[in-house]
Amino acid sequence: MGPVPRTLELFYDVLSPYSWLAFEVLCRYKNIWNISLQLQPTLIGGILRESGNQPPAMLPHKAVYLRSDLRLLSQHHQVPIHFPKDFFSVILKKGSLTAMRFLTAVKMEHPELLEKVSRELWMRVWSRDEDITEPPSILAAAEKAGMSMEQAQELLEWVSTPQVKNQLKETTEAACKYGAFGLPVTVAHLQDETHMLFGSDRLELLAHLLGTSDNGTSYRGEKWMGPVPPAVNAKL
Repeated sequence: MGPVPRTLELFYDVLSPYSWLAFEVLCRYKNIWNISLQLQPTLIGGILRESGNQPPAMLPHKAVYLRSDLRLLSQHHQVPIHFPKDFFSVILKKGSLTAMRFLTAVKMEHPELLEKVSRELWMRVWSRDEDITEPPSILAAAEKAGMSMEQAQELLEWVSTPQVKNQLKETTEAACKYGAFGLPVTVAHLQDETHMLFGSDRLELLAHLLGTSDNGTSYRGEKWMGPVPPAVNAKL
């Protein structure tokens, strides 16, 4: 019997393109590394309010750098990121509250579809410049991800319930308790230690943490092979 998988939590919001990068890389590695990946839909607006932080695009120099940075990272990670034409309206005004509540409902009722629905929402807002705030848009994303229209309608009706609202709030508060000041945040639970890593550029450090020995158990497979490991690259 092999070593028990270590638990990784990924706190993310589909409004965050850097969350998409971390999401795709961890999804690629989840069958290579000995990990149990727990996806945690989180509201980035709540994280920013709690921490006193602000979106990087609010600072002019960072906004300019953001475009260049994401263009290069998109190529390097092989994730099709394209800036929305009306960035400030789409990202800063419309937000992602309904979309993240919908993903919270997906996790609660159909967790096996969470990865695909999350990816499709990212594809809409960050690749095809499509809406993720209106009910028809969310339904279209869910259906494209493989959910039946009946299932999607039921979940969409559920997003305004206290159960879903409270769960998203609790997940966001949990990220804050780990020390989050933005997203993505990856939390690695390793024996008696918990490590919080911010951003999509700390995954090489995550591999280092996962590759250390726990109680004499050697985890040899947790090597960093870049954002697109060879086994995945052959399929792309």
